[in-house]
Amino acid sequence: MARTYVDSDILIWHLRGETRAAELLRRLASEPEVALWIGAVQRAEIVFFMRPAEIAATRTLLSRFGTHPVTEEVVDRAGEIYRK
Repeated sequence: MARTYVDSDILIWHLRGETRAAELLRRLASEPEVALWIGAVQRAEIVFFMRPAEIAATRTLLSRFGTHPVTEEVVDRAGEIYRK
C-alpha cells in the first residue's frame, strides 16, 4: 500500500466546504492501494487552529489518516521530491 501524504491546507479547505478539496480526498480514499497520511506538523496546524464548531468533524477526518513523525530524513526527502 502506498502512503499518500496530504497537506493541512487541503484538509482545512475540505472542513470549510471547498468542493475541490472534498473531491480530491474522496478520490484518494476510494483507491484501495492508497493509505492516507499527514505529517505531525500538519496535524498540529489543523488541531491548533480548528474552530470550535469544527472539532467533531476535524477529529473524524483526522481519524482516517496516519500521522508520521517529522524527522530529518522526512524533511530532506520531501525537499528532494518537491524539487523534481
